[in-house]
Amino acid sequence: MDNILIVSNTSTTMGIISDLLRSESFERIITSQNASEARRYITENEFDLIIIDTPLPDEMGDDFARHASEVTNAGIILMVDSDKIYEISAYVEEYGVFTLPKPLSPEFFYQAVKLLTASLKRVMRLENENVKLQKKIEEIRVVNRAKLILIQVLKMTENQAQHYIEKQSMDLRQSRLVTAENILRTYES
Repeated sequence: MDNILIVSNTSTTMGIISDLLRSESFERIITSQNASEARRYITENEFDLIIIDTPLPDEMGDDFARHASEVTNAGIILMVDSDKIYEISAYVEEYGVFTLPKPLSPEFFYQAVKLLTASLKRVMRLENENVKLQKKIEEIRVVNRAKLILIQVLKMTENQAQHYIEKQSMDLRQSRLVTAENILRTYES
């Protein structure tokens, strides 16, 4: 986790949070004192973690948290006065925003950041696995279309078509996907 955005209207809070994060080897920390500036930052940069200390001078901060969750993949921590925690938590939790009550101890904040970063790492692994599976599914679709073309045009059996694609791939030292795409270009045009 490299890029962190801290949004708070008090420089004292920003300093405390920045120091806590730097002590845990978080290097690139950007700060903002209002939601409109923070909105601009999230359109220009990618953040791994966004920490919002409410209230902000131009809005409460919960709307910004929801917006950030919709336009970024960042983990979001929203720090809220303890008397408003249940109301605001209910408003933002469906967006995956992690809400913490203020005041909070450095230890509790640290644990919350660690929990959120561990969850984000797990989600990123699942997303990467999902991308790999999507690519594999697409390859299977293209290869199956190419086999169907070989069956229809060259009157091969399914096994013959499969063997032909695999042999062409080995002989030409290319993937089955490239071979299948070449077959489709040849016979579909």
